[in-house]
Amino acid sequence: MNDSILDKFTGQQGRPDEFRHRRPLNASPVDDAEPDDLGTFGWLRGVKERALMLELQRSDGSILAIGYGWLERAEFNPSSGITLHAAGRQVRLRGRNLNAEVRPAVRLFQGLVSHRVPWIRELRRSEEFSDQESMAVVEGIEW
Repeated sequence: MNDSILDKFTGQQGRPDEFRHRRPLNASPVDDAEPDDLGTFGWLRGVKERALMLELQRSDGSILAIGYGWLERAEFNPSSGITLHAAGRQVRLRGRNLNAEVRPAVRLFQGLVSHRVPWIRELRRSEEFSDQESMAVVEGIEW
């Protein structure tokens, strides 16, 4: 029998090949699932899931990724939007409904504070999200 060291330490030694690379029994069915796309931001579904970085995507194609570990402070002001302070840099998100509940228990600001938002995308002029009045819309990202 030609068992590898990896099989020995992962408990796969001696198991038939068709069972070696299956998902562990204790793995959640959404462990490797894509985040929900809520229009202008993504949301990690699992209760214990956390994003390591926040990817900010402008409509012109430029992208800035900030490690959540560097996020010092987050502020929400209904008139000016969301301001993130990270590693000496200030990022401002302008838009509407930035603290509105887009789904039960899902709010953009709350998701940023709890590291459940992996990406935020600035609205492109060609896109129209006015169908749903409660939808969070990011009209501008400034850094």
